[in-house]
Amino acid sequence: MDPAPDLRAALKEHFGFLSFLPGQEETIRHTLNGDDSIVIMPTGKGKSLCYQLTAMLLEGVTVVVSPLIALMKDQVDGLVARNLPATFINSSLSWQEMDHRIRELERGSYKLVYVAPERFRNRRFMEVLQNRQVSLMAVDEAHCISHWGHDFRPEYLRLAPVVSRFPEARVMALTATATPYVREDILKQLGLGQEGRSEARLLVFGLARPNLRLMVTRTANHQAKLDRVIEILDEWESGIVYCATRKQTERVHSLLRDAGRKTSLYHAGLPDQERQAVQDRFMGKDVPVVVATNAFGMGVDRTDLRFVVHWDLPGSVEAYYQEIGRAGRDGSPALCELLYNYADVRTQEFFLDAANPEPFLLERTWRVLRRTCSREEPRVQPFTAWTREISSEASDLSIRTLFSLLERSELIRQEPAPGGQIAISLLQDSGRVRLDREASYLVEKRRRDRRKLRDILGYVNSTRCRHGYILGYFGDREAAAECDNCDRCRRFSTGEIREPTEEEWVVLQKALSCVARMQGRFGLAKVLQVLRGSKAQEIMDRGLDRLSTHGLLTSHGQTYLRAILEELIRDGCVRVSSGEYPVVSITPRGRRVMLRQDPVELSWPVPPRKRAKPKARAAAPVTDDLTYDEALFEELRSWRTNRAREARIPPYTVLHDATLKLLAAVRPRRLAELESIKGLGPAKIGRYGEELLEIVAGAQAAPSSKTT
Repeated sequence: MDPAPDLRAALKEHFGFLSFLPGQEETIRHTLNGDDSIVIMPTGKGKSLCYQLTAMLLEGVTVVVSPLIALMKDQVDGLVARNLPATFINSSLSWQEMDHRIRELERGSYKLVYVAPERFRNRRFMEVLQNRQVSLMAVDEAHCISHWGHDFRPEYLRLAPVVSRFPEARVMALTATATPYVREDILKQLGLGQEGRSEARLLVFGLARPNLRLMVTRTANHQAKLDRVIEILDEWESGIVYCATRKQTERVHSLLRDAGRKTSLYHAGLPDQERQAVQDRFMGKDVPVVVATNAFGMGVDRTDLRFVVHWDLPGSVEAYYQEIGRAGRDGSPALCELLYNYADVRTQEFFLDAANPEPFLLERTWRVLRRTCSREEPRVQPFTAWTREISSEASDLSIRTLFSLLERSELIRQEPAPGGQIAISLLQDSGRVRLDREASYLVEKRRRDRRKLRDILGYVNSTRCRHGYILGYFGDREAAAECDNCDRCRRFSTGEIREPTEEEWVVLQKALSCVARMQGRFGLAKVLQVLRGSKAQEIMDRGLDRLSTHGLLTSHGQTYLRAILEELIRDGCVRVSSGEYPVVSITPRGRRVMLRQDPVELSWPVPPRKRAKPKARAAAPVTDDLTYDEALFEELRSWRTNRAREARIPPYTVLHDATLKLLAAVRPRRLAELESIKGLGPAKIGRYGEELLEIVAGAQAAPSSKTT
């Protein structure tokens, strides 16, 4: 019987909704017809309802495989509140409660049961399931099963044998982000279309999120990132600040709290109870902002998030789109901004190397496990001990990756043990063919992961529409060439956007000429050094002091020139390459602007005050016994004016003139030296220190001495 006529009535009866969101009805109808599917649906667009309503309409039980305990609990709490027969079974339950729920499952009390993939190892649970009619297996966050995905989870590899034990059950694999590679891998890893199963249908629904404002902001240092985050918090109120590492998360959280902003901290290193408390407070809107690693996200279904900021470069376009998809779920405008500094690439390179160990380390790991483990009884020890035993140079992440590969090849079994330990058992005494296969896989995975890093750098440096870039990445051939909600298609700026004055035209032409003459071989920092006439040894060694543009803008401050070059990058006059060491080059538009054949409008920074005597660096008194570099002082004043304008505060609240003069006199080189300067306390050093040191270091050497 065609169930379609009853779908809307069932939706209203069970969930109280009058209509479906795009893709939900088609997915449910396809599943009710008895077919398998891979469902690609944007974050926040109702993936969970696809299997929840289907479960209510099918005979028997639906098993939902979910990667996170918090995700299961949130969804089950919502279903139980609607009096729908659902439960979860996972390690958060006491033994007595777990046994009770398994007995209730055996009695047929539930239509929906949420489990983690590890649960299928439990013999009693599997016996109960096989005595029940399993009508649907829903695999949520299905990209976790693919090594090519951005969030691979080794335990998901156990699902294929489970699926094969329930040949009558439909399979619905759901994810928000999956490239064509990952989609094919999901099919393969779940065994869909194999061993008598019909071909699974690929259902892709509206990946576009036009309400998200996509921006990339290039930042000179951490202080510039902090300033920008504070601006965003003041304007957009609620959201997530993602950092790449636990240490960075703690640092950013501390800096924001010191700046008077209310934030919470979340990463996988915190105790389970503390992480759950943070998520509960955030979901309850008690805390507007969470500073977190990517461990925070799955199961976060708060509709009013107004921003997602990435402090660090994410590892892939998939990870980025998954994470920014948590903003603006209510369809209202939301900001998604990536703060980029070229040094951030090194963090992702570290993760890439750790997740892709060399094949020789796979051989060594297998030799150690064959020598020290047995088939009869598991060997148990903390993961750090396993790592030390295998290689003093490898990271825990590398060894975890290798254990997963050996388990996938059915050479070992690994299971969690009390106290955070890992139990390893041998399954085979030899495995040459399997090892060779996994070694080849490691080589291919490293190649693909490097491609992913290049692709996210391509997003950062792209001059085309950012929405179009992402949708094209996911295979949307009909993605629009332009949008009205990214920094490539529309200008978002707090400063005045205008045409240059005649004097500013000269600065632009000189800056673009310098970029052109450096022939795309150097980064932004080198361009600044050449324009300001640096005599640094590396400039001399490379012959850059002989360029005709060397020293053309010596009288202009480094902060001012950097801001102009960043604007030229945003405008498309200057291109930045991808890779670990990005270089800049002039674009065809940049050449036309340089020749004043094209108009240009930029957000102009405040220039430093001009000196009365530009031919020499004058020394002016600070006190009776101290002199300072007047040119450096004026550059610091220009920096202060720009910072005050951005924060919408009076300049003296940033730093007083006396403090700037002391900086221009002492010319500190390290953060510790700033502590001796009056007016620079710990909070202001934390906020402005790195940027002040960069300005001082970029200024040409000038005498500064005490007099008697």
